[in-house]
Amino acid sequence: MPRDVRELNGAWQTHQRHAFPVPSPDLARHVARHWLVSWDYAEPYRQLIVPSPNVHLTFQDGRAAVHGVSTGHQVRVLAGQGHVVGVAFHPGAFRPFLRASVSTITDRSIDAAEVFGPDLPTDPGVEDVERLLRAHLPPPDPGAEEAVAVVARIAAEPGVTRVDALAADLGTGVRRLQRLFAEHVGVPPKWVIRRYRLHEVTERLAAGVAVDWAALAAELGYADQAHFVRDFREMFGEPPTRYAARY
Repeated sequence: MPRDVRELNGAWQTHQRHAFPVPSPDLARHVARHWLVSWDYAEPYRQLIVPSPNVHLTFQDGRAAVHGVSTGHQVRVLAGQGHVVGVAFHPGAFRPFLRASVSTITDRSIDAAEVFGPDLPTDPGVEDVERLLRAHLPPPDPGAEEAVAVVARIAAEPGVTRVDALAADLGTGVRRLQRLFAEHVGVPPKWVIRRYRLHEVTERLAAGVAVDWAALAAELGYADQAHFVRDFREMFGEPPTRYAARY
């Protein structure tokens, strides 16, 4: 398929606007960020959506939905004018709102009314969304707090590449860590580690850093370059050399 030139060299910024308002302090324990996206495309555009371990709450076209973690990339077609108001929850922080294992909504979207009740704003601003969240703030949950802290550690420490080593550093077992993530994050710790390490690769590409792919695969704990490329394609929708062309 010929490459859409709107993907390259930041050309998408001509057609899209993004903003990321910081959540109010009383919600920051649960909310990683708000996000606002608008677009205007005369011709349909295939938007690559890269997965993350966040659960999202979105408002679009009068519908509110909760989106569980997607385990692979997605493509959404943007056409004409539109906008979305979204909330990204800290990985691990949505379980108290859902009152069920977050793995039950992995790779799924549900009507937000199932979580927040029927009285939902239809075209809200950030203040309206925060008012809704405050009305449904759950009590403290030690399991959620632990999961949030472990994911934050994975994100902050590039040297974390193996679940067994992480579990040993935390003084816990691999199986307990897997149960914690299934309940509160929705995906296994191995997936979360892979997601953050591969995201660091994309940051190198965006910065124009020359990459020795074989050496990088070894650095990230892969047995060989082929396994690294397979995982990258699954996560980001294309091999790393093609993805690099975006920059």
